[in-house]
Amino acid sequence: MSGVRRVIVGASGSPGSLPALRYAMGVAQRGHAPLIAVHAWVPPGGELAERQHPSPYLQQVWRNAARERLRDALDAAWAADQDAVDVQPMVVRADPGQALVEMASSADDLLVIGAGRRGRMARMRHGRVSRYCLAHARSPVLAVAPPALSDRAVRRLHGWSFRRRPLTVEQAQHEWEGQKLSR
Repeated sequence: MSGVRRVIVGASGSPGSLPALRYAMGVAQRGHAPLIAVHAWVPPGGELAERQHPSPYLQQVWRNAARERLRDALDAAWAADQDAVDVQPMVVRADPGQALVEMASSADDLLVIGAGRRGRMARMRHGRVSRYCLAHARSPVLAVAPPALSDRAVRRLHGWSFRRRPLTVEQAQHEWEGQKLSR
């Protein structure tokens, strides 16, 4: 994409965010634009619960965990390719949708997000961040579809057991590599 000043990508570490991270890297490389990988987080229980019972120790633990999730997501998505583009990792304590929209504030920015799961029930429970970004962003938004592995697992006869087990990064990477080879 020409004319892109910055590429901002949501990096939650979820299987849906990994294809978004990979796609954002490709766009940043082609446009010679810096890539800002944003991991936004809120304390467990929300901001109100944390304000009622503040704990500096827990705040530090949560910040460190957020940094680690971002680092793991970048490693899982790009592995050794991180040196190919100017990556600026950013950890923000804020609601993810609002943080991404505020970060991509210019019409010259491109916001890349994972599209979330498909299906009526999945949209009710997941995809809140992507819907927020699509509705409120002032910059172009590119929503990248989730990997086929997550869709297939949910639709299987015994998909209920898979949904209660977390999808690992290795499974998502393996599925992504399989998709690339079959195209």
